[in-house]
Amino acid sequence: MSTHPNVKLVADALAAAGATGEIRILDEAVPTAAAAAAELGCEVGAIANSLIFDGDGAPVLILTSGAHRVDTAKLAAELGIGKLRRAKPEFVKEHTGQSIGGVAPVGHPGPVRTLVDTALDQYAVVWAAAGIPHSVFPTTYAELLRVTNGTPVTVN
Repeated sequence: MSTHPNVKLVADALAAAGATGEIRILDEAVPTAAAAAAELGCEVGAIANSLIFDGDGAPVLILTSGAHRVDTAKLAAELGIGKLRRAKPEFVKEHTGQSIGGVAPVGHPGPVRTLVDTALDQYAVVWAAAGIPHSVFPTTYAELLRVTNGTPVTVN
């Protein structure tokens, strides 16, 4: 498989940020945390789901543990946003250049406000999508915060 342009953008962004994990291209798509955990042989909680939300018209990326659901009302209040709702596929593509199921924490056309679930800190290795549903990379909670300039939050 030749390198997909999204994977190259993610790889370049990771390299520029000094990230240490190597992107893995998988035989099967892993668009959900459960599918990724099964493929990688790790706990579902160690999967960093990249969820894009529409926060009053601005994109908000929430990297949440695969074991959690996001309490949008709680986070909207904490962020001072009127409403935080799951973004439509077109909105996700516009702001990340990537499609739902493969959205990476980095490699977007412009900066995206990013929140990182503190629950990910309990895992020595955290896995995140790398631009397409067939790609992932290993990282750590601390590295995710650093490479995304993310804010730690409790999502639920």
